[in-house]
Parts: sequence; C-alpha cells; structure tokens
Amino acid sequence: MLWGSFGVVHILSLLLAAGIIVGLFFVLRKAPNKRQTIVLGILSFSGVSAVVFNLLAWGSPLEYLPFHLCSLNALVLPFAVFTKNKVLSNLLLLWALGAVFALVVNTAQAEYEIFSWTFFFYYFPHTLEIGVPILTFALKRTEKDLKCIFWTVGITLGALVVIHFINLGINRYCVANNVLDWAGKVVQVNYMYTLRPENPLLQLFYNLIPYEFWYLLLCIPIVLVYLALVYLPEIIKAVKARKAKLDRATKTENGATIDGVAQTEHTKNQGKQADGNQAA
Repeated sequence: MLWGSFGVVHILSLLLAAGIIVGLFFVLRKAPNKRQTIVLGILSFSGVSAVVFNLLAWGSPLEYLPFHLCSLNALVLPFAVFTKNKVLSNLLLLWALGAVFALVVNTAQAEYEIFSWTFFFYYFPHTLEIGVPILTFALKRTEKDLKCIFWTVGITLGALVVIHFINLGINRYCVANNVLDWAGKVVQVNYMYTLRPENPLLQLFYNLIPYEFWYLLLCIPIVLVYLALVYLPEIIKAVKARKAKLDRATKTENGATIDGVAQTEHTKNQGKQADGNQAA
C-alpha cells in the first residue's frame, strides 16, 4: 500500500500523527518530571536513528548528510529535551514547521510503501520532531520567550547561508572527482533546497524570484506570521504589561504634578499670610 499524496492513506496518516502527539500529552501530563524526560528523551532520538538509517541504507551518504531542516531538528532535539534549554526549545518551535511540511507536502515521498523501513524512518521521526517540541511546552517543561524569537530567526538564517555554501562545495567536489550515487549519476545535493525548489510551495516562490538561495527569502513572511501565531498569547501579555506600566507611570507623573501644584499653592498662601501679619 502506497502512502500517496492527499489520498485516504495520507490523510489518515496525518490524523494518526496528531493522535500520537495528543496521546503522548495525556500519558505524560501527570507523570513526574524525570519520567517525562526519559520518555521524551528516548523519542527524541528517533530523528537521529533516521539520519543514521539514511546514511547507511543507500550507499550514497553525501546525499543524506544531516543538513536539511528536519535533520538539524533531529540533532538538536535530544539536547533540548535533556537540558531544557530555553533557546533551543524555542528554536525547535520554528524548525518543527519543516517537519509539518515534510508530512503534509509529501510529493517526493508519495511512492513510499507504508509497511517499509523507508516509510517508518521517515514518518515517525518527522511526527516526533513536531510532537516533542510541542509537548515540551504543553507539559510546561520550559516556557515560550519572546526574546528567543531573535535567536530563532538569526540561527535559522545563519544555518541557511552556511548550508547553501555546503551545497555548492559538495557539488563542485563531486563533479570534479566524478563521485557517483547509487544510480550511477554524479552526486548533486540540495540541502534545505537552497539551489532549487522540490515541492509546489517552493516552486511558487522560485517562479517569483528565479534565483537560487534568494527565492527562499520569500519564506520569511510565512515564518513571521507563524511565529506571531505561536507567540500570540505572549505578545498579548507583553502588550498588556507595557500598557499597565505606562498607565502606572502616567498616574505617578500626574500625582507628582498635583502634589507639586498643591505644595506651590500652600507656599503662596503661607507667603500671603506672612505678609498680612507683617502689615498688621
């Protein structure tokens, strides 16, 4: 049975992914912190296992180096779980979006047989790369922080630039040294899709800006809207706190002004009284 793209099997697999995440939440929500760490820690290594599987299974490891967004997520996830690092945990809220697209816009993987190891090492790691970051916050193991947004965007853009040059370097090396893949073709990588689009959404961006790397900058508005929705409660809370602070400052200033006017009037009255006494 093939996975397909937006067919019955594909849609059911998306519902199953959501069910796995929700089920894990109800299983772990009352569990001690140590047990949560153990369970989420074990699950967080699923992505690492997928990286190892792809490096060993296809006889063409250069094409499966962990430089896609989901692979980076897989490598960072265990550290985020075990250290509860706020910056890493907030970063993975964005990187999990890559795993969402990998499951939903799965055109390149539509021919996977759902009872194959290939499907297993694709579907479940991507599901957990979405679920574990969400559970980290749902179980209150760490908290969302607006200050981390700058780190999130900065680290992501930095990784994109570095990986673009990795793509160029690997491809030039493979052409110069005639490095062949499992099918006998010269290896040409496209990590994080900086060289060319490989799904319909990125193809739309490339049609608008037909230049490698630069077309990906059209993802920035999507990222910003996504982050705004993810951090909406924190944004509202921060706006209310700032408004309350400004209100307190205004009241204090007005109070000081009123006290100053009252003191001035009191001084004037005392002066007038003194003048009247001297005249008498």
